[in-house]
Amino acid sequence: MAPRDALVAQGAVGRDALVAHGSARRDALVAYARASMARGSKSFGAASRLFDPVMRERVWMLYAWCRACDDLVDGQDHGGTLGPVADVEARLSRIESLTSAALAGEETGEPAFDCLAMVAAECALPRRYVDDLLEGFALDAEGWRPETIEDLLAYCYHVAGAVGCLMAIVMGVAADDDGVIDRACDLGLAFQLANVARDVVEDAAGGRCYLPGQWLSEMDLEEKALLTDAARPRLAILTGRLAALAERYEASARVGTPMLSFRAAWAVLAAAGIYGGIARRVGQAGQRALDVRVSTGRGEKLGWLLRAAGQAAARERLYPAAVRDAGLWRRPRGGLPRL
Repeated sequence: MAPRDALVAQGAVGRDALVAHGSARRDALVAYARASMARGSKSFGAASRLFDPVMRERVWMLYAWCRACDDLVDGQDHGGTLGPVADVEARLSRIESLTSAALAGEETGEPAFDCLAMVAAECALPRRYVDDLLEGFALDAEGWRPETIEDLLAYCYHVAGAVGCLMAIVMGVAADDDGVIDRACDLGLAFQLANVARDVVEDAAGGRCYLPGQWLSEMDLEEKALLTDAARPRLAILTGRLAALAERYEASARVGTPMLSFRAAWAVLAAAGIYGGIARRVGQAGQRALDVRVSTGRGEKLGWLLRAAGQAAARERLYPAAVRDAGLWRRPRGGLPRL
């Protein structure tokens, strides 16, 4: 790690360095974003290195903003245990204010939001996807619960599908190419469904539940009893159901990769394999997945990086154009109503 990068990772780069003009300012923001990615997600960090240099930097900067917003709402530091948040309304207001300033091209003095300003200016990010993601943070902050699987999928869109849409724009997809953006959204949905399946115990311990109320009723489960031994067999059925659904959205997302450049497709397919492996492992492990947080090891990540190269090279043959599965949830074109 270069000395400047080490300082950024340690939080020692001050405000003046981050608001400097020209390439030095951008370089500092990229270094901050790279450190954020390295701390926040080893899975996405590994896959992100496959992008071409400029696209990689933009992906890192977009991630840094998403990570910072999520941490502010959840009382976390690059993920981890959910913390108590007493001033959630003030935090949401701050996120919205800083995000609006960033999209207006203003320097905020907050590196994560200045990263958003930089990538939004470079890629002309559509405001609607940013707003949809902010709505997801608000849902988490208010302790929202899904009643139906459609509710859960709409939530997954807000917190992850919208990120997929933004990432597609960063990868050069036209903002009006709804077909490809739908596939990018599908990958975000797959990732979030995997998260919900993997983290059901952790979420319950933190006072959250993303399992649809109808599913809980079907299994004669109460949210307050999810951590009991008696709930485990039925809970494993529901996490397996989520894992299987995540695989369907992952498969749909892969069909969009022929429309990407080779290196972008390589990175996307690697991320799909690495993160999809979490869902597959949850589904295979059953109740055992409730004991230890499922993850992918370094060797498995490396294997997916290599395998994804072959998939990217053969993506037109492996993932030919096809009508999207009508049974999958689809983001409304005109935006989503308030959940």
